[in-house]
Amino acid sequence: MTARPIPHQETSGWRRQVRDIALTLVFVLVAKTVAAEPYYVPSSSMEPTLLIGDELLTTKYPYGYSRYSLPMAVGPASVHRLMESIPKRGDVVVFRLPHDPSQTYVKRVVGLPGDRLQMQDGRLLINGALTPLRPDGIAQAEDSNGSLRSAARFVETLPDGAEHPIFKLFLSGPLDNTPVYEVPAGHLFVMGDNRDNSADSRMSPSIGGVGYVPMENLVGRVDAVIGSWDLTLAKKPVWTWPEGLRLARFFSRVQ
Repeated sequence: MTARPIPHQETSGWRRQVRDIALTLVFVLVAKTVAAEPYYVPSSSMEPTLLIGDELLTTKYPYGYSRYSLPMAVGPASVHRLMESIPKRGDVVVFRLPHDPSQTYVKRVVGLPGDRLQMQDGRLLINGALTPLRPDGIAQAEDSNGSLRSAARFVETLPDGAEHPIFKLFLSGPLDNTPVYEVPAGHLFVMGDNRDNSADSRMSPSIGGVGYVPMENLVGRVDAVIGSWDLTLAKKPVWTWPEGLRLARFFSRVQ
């Protein structure tokens, strides 16, 4: 019994499908490397700016590219980035955790290379000057377990004029008085907007903090919330899940 030869047209169609799939994968990989990539917020450390369950649009080109711009984070270590640009104070950034690059964090840049930063009585000093802070009412801060507690809301103004809201949960939190931090060359100082519930550059990596963030570890700048869903509803019946959609946050700008 002789095998029936595969028609040329059938073979060409199969190869065309493989080629189209390969091109699609290449396009997605290039887009995620060069342009933008989505991330979601799993913690409350950036409240009230970002909520648990927000999905973020992170653009990669503002700061240039490093090995951490790649989805797989491959390549040699380098103190410089391709087409490098330093973030501005006030930028919300996604970065790989310096002591564990498998983890991705999101925080706000408050200190640039050469800056001196310190917390005194809950106030941020940058290069010896207090950052202006004005009261903005009382709000509800959400914990990762879904519980709520009252938080004092303030608006902080950084030296370059960028304004952003912050939460204060306590009058005197454990990180409200710190030594002076001097940001090394090629590094950034980042903090969470939920000042009493954020492991950030104020804490050493040895005690679960972030420490200084090398420029190489930047993934990109957070520009928008493209979707948001209340993750606490995941434990409730499926038919209640649509109630968790925060439609007002869809496609909202992050400042």
